[in-house]
Amino acid sequence: MARLLILLLGLTAVSAVHGIFMERLASKKLCADDECVYTISLARAQEDYNAPDCRFINVKKGQQIYVYSKLVKGNEPGEFWAGSVYDDRQEDEMGIVGYFPSNLVKEQRVYQEATKVVPTTDIDFFCE
Repeated sequence: MARLLILLLGLTAVSAVHGIFMERLASKKLCADDECVYTISLARAQEDYNAPDCRFINVKKGQQIYVYSKLVKGNEPGEFWAGSVYDDRQEDEMGIVGYFPSNLVKEQRVYQEATKVVPTTDIDFFCE
């Protein structure tokens, strides 16, 4: 009876989570700190980008993006960076966070160098 109760509680907890773990885009990322919470740079989108899935963000040409990490390919910054974009309704909020192609943007201001190599985790590629 106790095993059944534990199993049912576990199934309830799993079903309460709405989302999916997507394929990892990289095994490491470059950040300014060990937790990847400090802003690395401010970039401006050079063209529009439509997100192919929920790991990515939609970006409009001219929009500013705060960059938090850069996925690593080999030993160099890779194809995708993680950041947040804001619209007029989100001035006081976190904004929309996700990945975008690094060749889409031009960095305008570097706040801190991305020198910390941090392993990615499943939660880095979790979609709600």
